[in-house]
Amino acid sequence: MNIRMDEKDAELLRSRSRAAFDAQAPTYDAGMQGEHARRLYPHVLGEVRRAVAGDPAPRLLDLGCGTGALAELVLEGLPGVRLSCVDLSPRMAEAARARLGERAEVLLCDAERLTFRDGSFDAAWCNDSFHHYPDPERAAFQAWRVLAPGGALVVGDAWQPAPARAIMNAWMPHSREGDVRIYSEAELRHILGTWFSDVSWRRVGLTACVAIARKGA
Repeated sequence: MNIRMDEKDAELLRSRSRAAFDAQAPTYDAGMQGEHARRLYPHVLGEVRRAVAGDPAPRLLDLGCGTGALAELVLEGLPGVRLSCVDLSPRMAEAARARLGERAEVLLCDAERLTFRDGSFDAAWCNDSFHHYPDPERAAFQAWRVLAPGGALVVGDAWQPAPARAIMNAWMPHSREGDVRIYSEAELRHILGTWFSDVSWRRVGLTACVAIARKGA
């Protein structure tokens, strides 16, 4: 599967996402827009904890950190971690910096164009933002690249059964939030499996899923 689009169209979607999440930043932690992401927090947190169990000082990366609320839970649940966070929205990144202070590095950065060196992290997560990426294959590669051998990527994202997914995917190009696509299990496994040696997937409730992708040792 390859849904790569013209770069002009991709940049339009990024601009829509940036503007939408800039506007949502002040209310995201309590408002309706962030509700789906918040429901995924405990599931993603649990998988990240399992991914680095036994490592006293893991290097972690939050892709699409938003206000830093999930990153804060990770910091509280995993003392000793070294955490970097990235987001495309300036106001989300600003909110994350205010929340996390010196406990984490927060960068304004596109997940499809990460600036970190190869093998910089032991685990990474992407919560409720993968469906916004115009080039998901490139985003998957970038996550694979910056992970150390044996590292894990945890993806929490939206999911729908086939009929509803088809309707939503037909509507998404017109979304003002820059949504790109809701992925089926097979599609997400394919995208991540292009680079990662092992991919697992499970549903979370009626509208979400969690995938865990492992980089070969």
